[in-house]
Amino acid sequence: MTIATWMKRLLGGLAVAALAAPVLAEDLPVLRAALLASGTVNWEIATIKANGLDTANGFTLAVQDYADNGATRVAVEGGEADVMVTDWIWVAMQRAEGKDFVFIPYSRAVGGLVVRDDSGITALPDLAGKKIGIAGGPLDKSWLILRAYAQQEYGFDLAGQTEQVYGAPPLIFKAALGGETAGAINFWHFLAKMKVQGMHDLVTVTEAATALGLDPDTPLLGYALRGEYVAAHPELASGLYRASLSAKEMLRSNDAAWEPLRERMNVANDAEFAALRDGYRAGIPSGAPVDLAAADRFLRLLADLGGADLVGKATTLPDGVFLATQ
Repeated sequence: MTIATWMKRLLGGLAVAALAAPVLAEDLPVLRAALLASGTVNWEIATIKANGLDTANGFTLAVQDYADNGATRVAVEGGEADVMVTDWIWVAMQRAEGKDFVFIPYSRAVGGLVVRDDSGITALPDLAGKKIGIAGGPLDKSWLILRAYAQQEYGFDLAGQTEQVYGAPPLIFKAALGGETAGAINFWHFLAKMKVQGMHDLVTVTEAATALGLDPDTPLLGYALRGEYVAAHPELASGLYRASLSAKEMLRSNDAAWEPLRERMNVANDAEFAALRDGYRAGIPSGAPVDLAAADRFLRLLADLGGADLVGKATTLPDGVFLATQ
């Protein structure tokens, strides 16, 4: 073999190898996520980034931190970000108004109403004449479902026969632990810590939803993207879905995967750490396609309870809310 022939074959082999080489992260499309800096979704996002689950699924995830949900929505609506976390009720509202957003389920973690272990309160009617602390305001979905449950099960007007105190989650947390309120409805991760510190569920939203004929497996929270973005980049939407599933499986089955997240979780002790880990795991969706009929029943109930202030024009489930990712 001549040197010229050898060089030709070598260069040809190098060219083939270059074509077969893995794509570098900097060559992948970037998916910009607008997220709350303190949101629990960051546990999943951190797991995705730390384990390269984004690049393994064909994209690079770039996180942009925001102070509140309103700011994340402005960022996505304005094209400064591609994806955010919200509930599918908001997506349904947008679609009912002709705005093309789609939803990828992320979590079905919901809260409940907790009372102190030494309160002597054993059923919702025991709260008559007492204060209930509520994070999320008068249209909080957990509050509305619990009101409907109280009326159905006990004939008890939970709103009319109690005093409601609204506030930010940390304030509701402190007020309940300090005995300033007889009960509290808070975001699930605050409730997990509250139960470690001497409170327990009086009734969970899952229990209430089941009694009302709703499907507690319907994921409430998820990733929302603009429909036009998904149409232009379907591979990024499906890549995000696969990366999310992989991260959840790691967090579901591997305790060691939680250790790098401990600082992010802002826990005071091992008991709080375990409570948050177990609460997150309990909220992982089954992965089955969303039952659209069940989602429609849920939306109709919220429309009855909260009206247009809660659901806008979405009195029934619009087509296309849940992105077909399977």
